[in-house]
Amino acid sequence: MIRDIQDEIIRVKKEKDICILAHSYQAREILEVSDFNGDSYALSVMASKAPQKTVIMCGVRFMAETVKILSPEKTVYLANPIAGCPMAEQMDKEIIEIVKQQYPDYAVVAYINTTADLKTICDVCVTSSSAVKIVSKMDNKNILFIPDCNLGDYVAKQLPDKNFKLLQGGCPIHARVDIDDVKREREAHPNALLLVHPECIPEVVTASDFVGSTSAIMEYAKTSDKKEFIIGTEISIAEHLQYMCPDKRFYFLSKNLICPNMKATTLIDVFNCVNGNGGEEIILDETTIREARKCIDKMIELG
Repeated sequence: MIRDIQDEIIRVKKEKDICILAHSYQAREILEVSDFNGDSYALSVMASKAPQKTVIMCGVRFMAETVKILSPEKTVYLANPIAGCPMAEQMDKEIIEIVKQQYPDYAVVAYINTTADLKTICDVCVTSSSAVKIVSKMDNKNILFIPDCNLGDYVAKQLPDKNFKLLQGGCPIHARVDIDDVKREREAHPNALLLVHPECIPEVVTASDFVGSTSAIMEYAKTSDKKEFIIGTEISIAEHLQYMCPDKRFYFLSKNLICPNMKATTLIDVFNCVNGNGGEEIILDETTIREARKCIDKMIELG
């Protein structure tokens, strides 16, 4: 049954010239029908280079918005309209404008996990994999890093010559795990390396063997000569790695590392969207696209 649905999605997307993007946190059956899968920004770049004029994002809203910002001429759909991102929704333009007035000499560095509207007033955008590199190249010594204080703390520790202002925000899923989880899994799997995302709290990051973005974690595990790994990010990554590396063992740092927004998109959502019976078209006005694009262009320049 699943294979039949997948085959029909593949047939229709080719017939209608549709590009399907799937974030790495999506279910296996969705990755198998996608044209590209990976981290949020990488997907946006892939979409901008793809020849198709219609794009379906299997992920969350800010990712679909980023695709539209980088490819305004394309028709972009979010496969499931309810798939949002709590981190991206924590801070809005009005809040950060007030904070900017309090810290006028601070450059605003926006994690890509922010809304298109908020990006319009930020100086530069970063990803989890590029944040340290981008901020290190900025002329500004004073940095207002939003919205994730855990990623901001990680970047700040790598760049002690800069002054960081962090706000109380971040990924509620990654923030769930604590040092007790680390101790438990270390004891259960003493030969395993702990690989974590920098959105985890500082104590967990410090206790890890490797810190990196979703793609970096996957690449590290695939190329390492080690055979056992504790994965400190969304549990789907451990699942995907098990398929990719059947000769290795992968364990969840916590069974609570499940993102309900990423899990909201189903294979049937993708089926309905390619057939014109579901999804939501992402509409952004020209001003938002132009202004939000500036901080992304600055990231490309510095990266």
